Amino acid sequence: MKIIQQRTAASGVVAAESGQTVFPILLALSFSHLLNDTMQSLIPSIYPMVKDSFQLSFSQIGLITFTFQVSASILQPLVGLYTDKRPQPYALAIGMCFTLLGLVSLSLADSFHIVLLSVGLIGIGSAVFHPEASRVAHMASGGRHGMAQSLFQVGGNAGSSLGPLLAAMILLPYGRFQIIWFSLVALLAIFILSVVGNWYKANMDRSTKKSADVTHQAVKLPTRTVVFSVGILLLLIFSKYIYMASISSYFTFYLIHKFGVSIQNSQIYLFAFLFSVAAGTFIGGPVGDRIGRKYVIWISILGVAPFALALPYVNLFWTGVLSCVIGLILSSAFSAILVYAQELIPGKVGMIAGLFFGFAFGIGGIGSALLGNLADKTSIEYVFNVCSFLPLIGLITGFLPNLEKKKTA
Repeated sequence: MKIIQQRTAASGVVAAESGQTVFPILLALSFSHLLNDTMQSLIPSIYPMVKDSFQLSFSQIGLITFTFQVSASILQPLVGLYTDKRPQPYALAIGMCFTLLGLVSLSLADSFHIVLLSVGLIGIGSAVFHPEASRVAHMASGGRHGMAQSLFQVGGNAGSSLGPLLAAMILLPYGRFQIIWFSLVALLAIFILSVVGNWYKANMDRSTKKSADVTHQAVKLPTRTVVFSVGILLLLIFSKYIYMASISSYFTFYLIHKFGVSIQNSQIYLFAFLFSVAAGTFIGGPVGDRIGRKYVIWISILGVAPFALALPYVNLFWTGVLSCVIGLILSSAFSAILVYAQELIPGKVGMIAGLFFGFAFGIGGIGSALLGNLADKTSIEYVFNVCSFLPLIGLITGFLPNLEKKKTA
């Protein structure tokens, strides 16, 4: 382990000094994100099992998602704000320890309340991981911030897509207790993040100086413009993640109820959607670096509207096709939104990452709870009809300032 750490740190310092992208660190972060989100994605993947085991309503299923995502969302901006002032190189590995505890507890849970406690612990691990990992990705980007964030994000989305597949292969046939084997995945992530922490520690001084230089050189926008723009970005996150919550939490139930597919086959459809999300994630960052993030945001969220509006009215085959198209287009938005926000408020990488990751988790959790309640009062098909209009909120992207023009002016 020491040899790996020394080589990674040495190559990272050389790359950091020359302004090059530190790909070993970015790849380590992306793989850690894959491991982290694979473990997190087990939560919605076991909903059909948990619903039957504890005789839960859709509202209680929504409460599980709410507990997980709100425990993550409340802490993330605070973690980011704190570490902007006092960087913590080994916080990533420590946060993963909470995820480890949550997995063990979830595998042994014998009541609904223990399930809530377990997903809350996993949420705390997520709250520490995302803002700090996003900061390290920014440090290792070599100036290619969009590419770095997309590479980081694609690992997470790939991990999210694996959860339903692993649930169909391991958990559904053999039972929820098999989650305990995923504690080995958490241990692997802790090891990798400890190595990343060593690189982080060796480059903290250089990163602080570079952040100060970027802040000094950044184009200053009026405070009113910045606040208004952040508000628009948060509304776009609202649109994206409420819609994503409808699919990640309830797509399996929708397929089972409307088309009569089996639980295992419904997990395959969910995997296909989440895999398309992972495949599309890498597009937003590099394309945003080239043509401007505002245009990527516009295309990603508003462009998905025709497919989302059509989804509730098609047969099973086209439901699978359209869900994949939706995932592919919609997934490019987050990296572009996050980097756009970091350019709006330079020098606050951790705080912005924490705010936007936290808001995304929180609004997804609240949305899941509300949609579950709506499904109980109406039907799961009605939920998908209502959510199909959410991407139209993408129209407000036109009010965002064009930062690229301001930089070149």
